[in-house]
Amino acid sequence: MAEQSSEVAVAGMKRLPREEKDQDDIDEAELEKIRNDSPGACEAIKKIKEGFNQFKANEFDKFPDYYRKLAEGQNPKFLVFACSDSRVCPSNILSFRPGEAFMARNIANLVPQFDQVRYSGVGAVIEYAVAELKVEIILVIGHSRCGGINRLMSHPEDGSTSFDFIDDWVQIGLPAKAKVKAEFGNLPFEEQIAICEREAVNLSLENLLTYPYVRDGLANKALLLMGGYYDFVKGTFSLWVPNFGVKPFLFV
Repeated sequence: MAEQSSEVAVAGMKRLPREEKDQDDIDEAELEKIRNDSPGACEAIKKIKEGFNQFKANEFDKFPDYYRKLAEGQNPKFLVFACSDSRVCPSNILSFRPGEAFMARNIANLVPQFDQVRYSGVGAVIEYAVAELKVEIILVIGHSRCGGINRLMSHPEDGSTSFDFIDDWVQIGLPAKAKVKAEFGNLPFEEQIAICEREAVNLSLENLLTYPYVRDGLANKALLLMGGYYDFVKGTFSLWVPNFGVKPFLFV
C-alpha cells in the first residue's frame, strides 16, 4: 500500500508544471479553464495578484534600500509563536515589517517540550532562531476564541479521538487544562476556555526552558521570554514577562 501511494505521488509530481510563471503570465485561456474547473479559484487568483501588487507598490518599491538590505540576510529581534487561526496574524496586529520577526504558527500556539523525535519541526525553529539568528525576544501569543484550546478543554477523558493529528497535538496543553480544571472548574465552561487560552501561553513559556539554547540565552541575559494575549472581540492586547515559579508580572 505504501509503495502504491508513493507511485501515485511521483506520478502526480510528474504532471506538475516545471516552469514558474509570473503572476501576470496567467492568460485569459488559462483563466477560463480555471473558471470552468474551479469557479472560486478566479477570485483567489485576483486576491493574490492584487495583494502582491499592493505590497510591491506600498512597500517593496517604496523602500528599495530596506529590501535590498533584507536580501543580504535577516536579523530579526523576535521569535514569535502564534496560532494558525486566520484571525490572528502577528504581522498585522503588532505591525511587524518583513525582517523583524521570525514566525512559527501552529494550532493553539503551543510550544512542546524538547523532543528531537516527536517535535523536531518546532525544535528546529527554536534552535535556528536562538542559536543562529540570535533573536532577543521569544513571544508566545494566545488569543480569544481559540479552536485548539476549545478542543483541548473539551477532549473526551477516555482518550477517544475523531482527528488524525489535532487531538495528539493539543495534548501538549494537558498540564494547562489540568490547572484550569483544578482551580476554576466551578466556572462556566466558556470562562474556563478563556482562562486556558492564557494558561497555555504560560505552559509554552515554561516548555521553552527545556531547550538548552533558550536556557543559555536566559542565563547570559541575551534572551527574554514574553507572553501575549490578543482578544479580537474586545480589540485588546495583553503582554507579560513570566517569573517562573511566581505569578507573571509586567501585565499591561
